[in-house]
Amino acid sequence: MGKLFYIMGKSASGKDSIYQKLLENKEFHFKRLVIYTTRPVREGERDGQEYYFVTEEIFQELKRAGKIIEDRGYGTVCGLWRYFTADNMELDKHHYLGIGTLESYEQLKTYYGAEKLCPLYIEVEDGERLKRAIAREELQEKPQYEEMCRRFLSDAADFSEEHIQRAGIERRFQNTDLNSCLRNIETYLKSMI
Repeated sequence: MGKLFYIMGKSASGKDSIYQKLLENKEFHFKRLVIYTTRPVREGERDGQEYYFVTEEIFQELKRAGKIIEDRGYGTVCGLWRYFTADNMELDKHHYLGIGTLESYEQLKTYYGAEKLCPLYIEVEDGERLKRAIAREELQEKPQYEEMCRRFLSDAADFSEEHIQRAGIERRFQNTDLNSCLRNIETYLKSMI
């Protein structure tokens, strides 16, 4: 029986880097949980890798067809951006690796059962996160600093200590150094698989 190992953390905490490194580690044989989004593609992202990039119309079609497990909408400075998960995993055959929010984790846990999900919560000190977020935004062809700031502030509420506890997150991984953080996560994963 497989599990869904679900990476969570505030923006610019290193989730995408950790996700990529864990997928590259052939010891775990993870399949990707690729979620959907209606937001624009960022520099370097590819459809079907980080996300499936779809229109609002496709989201509505999938919703009408009853294929959506969980969805979140964010009123951004660029309009409504949706992120959602459709039921397309074979947990009876494979281990999966995904990235999301506390809210999506709780909804997936309700849908699949707590025994099928394993949270990987990534933490980084806020000042360091802000530096990373600015550096990442500077690399974009059209930097969206206003949206970056909105996301940063929104994370304080979305990932409050109360919400972390409510989601049942017991283990946290400090990402002050990517390689050290990865070693800690890999050791933990070996104990869970």
